[in-house]
Amino acid sequence: MVQVQQGVRHPEDPEPVESTKLVAARLLAGVGVALSPFVGGAIPALIALMLARQAEADIRESEGFLLGASRLPSIRRTAWAALAIAGAVVIAGLLVWVVGIARAAGDPSYGGDVAVS
Repeated sequence: MVQVQQGVRHPEDPEPVESTKLVAARLLAGVGVALSPFVGGAIPALIALMLARQAEADIRESEGFLLGASRLPSIRRTAWAALAIAGAVVIAGLLVWVVGIARAAGDPSYGGDVAVS
């Protein structure tokens, strides 16, 4: 009968490392926040959310050999913030466009030197 000691790892076990998908998701979430005022941050933020979901699944399946699960919530918050900022910029742009159309509603669509009979 073999006895296994708690806390002792087998010498051939790999060292625990941080998930590379998690690192990529963190980088993409940061890029998303940086580019979100220009609406270009929505795509990296969406990719960051997808990578975070995949990283979470990988971390769960790795049985402790992949690290970084504690960083997942902050990465998701950062990516969602980037999406919110990009959405607010789009809504603000649409609002400015609609107000511009409303202001021009009573103006003639031709020059002032045209005679109307």
